[in-house]
Amino acid sequence: MRIGVDLGGTKIEVIALSDQGDELFRKRIAAPRGSYPDTLAAIKNLVDDAERATEQRGSVGVGIPGTLSPFTGKVKNANSVWLNGHSLDKDLSALLQREVRVANDANCMAVSEATDGAGAGKAMVLALILGTGCGSGIVINGKPHSGANGIGGEWGHNMLPWLDEEEQQAAKATPCYCGKYGCVEQFVSGTGLCDDYERRSGNRLKGDEIVRLAEQGDVIAEQSMQAYERRLAKALAAYLNILDPDVVVLAGGVCNIERLYHNVPKLLNEYVFGHECATEIKKALHGDSSGVRGAAWLWPLENP
Repeated sequence: MRIGVDLGGTKIEVIALSDQGDELFRKRIAAPRGSYPDTLAAIKNLVDDAERATEQRGSVGVGIPGTLSPFTGKVKNANSVWLNGHSLDKDLSALLQREVRVANDANCMAVSEATDGAGAGKAMVLALILGTGCGSGIVINGKPHSGANGIGGEWGHNMLPWLDEEEQQAAKATPCYCGKYGCVEQFVSGTGLCDDYERRSGNRLKGDEIVRLAEQGDVIAEQSMQAYERRLAKALAAYLNILDPDVVVLAGGVCNIERLYHNVPKLLNEYVFGHECATEIKKALHGDSSGVRGAAWLWPLENP
């Protein structure tokens, strides 16, 4: 049995999976914000609940909104700031009396989709999370790629390539929260779509409202949607030029915009080097469950 824990800023979720990927147990609780000791205790209680309910002992993997530094072994870059500076894997291993594997939550999502989701059977899977922010995870032969510096997949904090005049003006106007200007996240996150519509119309709407207006023939909403699709194509093409994965999987709220799967692939040829691109773009099969499932699959079948 494999136990996965998705450690978020507002909630902690646990899942127990059989070797076949069947869900045996699932539970979600509110995260004890601001307290590292309380977070450790909450995770232990959830693992105990899963093992009590299933009457089995399982391996444990944890997805976090940050990463373990390969230099210090401690959490860094977590927006749940009370995790930063702690040896989460070692502390949990001591508490649960077994080895615990910890990975970035985007990488966990990618592992899930590569194992038994939209990227199953593919050697290299690129998973993009497009929501309030944006990020990505890379899986190679079933294993997440974190990189030598622990920042593999930090796609959202590179500059959007091939900026047109409109994008240059937007990039200069407001810095990203990371302190730089023109980051991919500012344009291709769900927030970026809403920002674009607000710049054009003067009104702030939610992403699904913009999509609905475009479907109804609203000119400004359609302009925002087309701009979003082109920006996503440009940002993705730069990624494809370097990585050239077998499949791209989209997750997060934006992945539910069905027109993306028709329009973005047609735009890629304009930006991909060589002007040829047949890479499939698919919606995440497991949706919101991909992260917690991927944490469980940090222990692949050959390593129970």
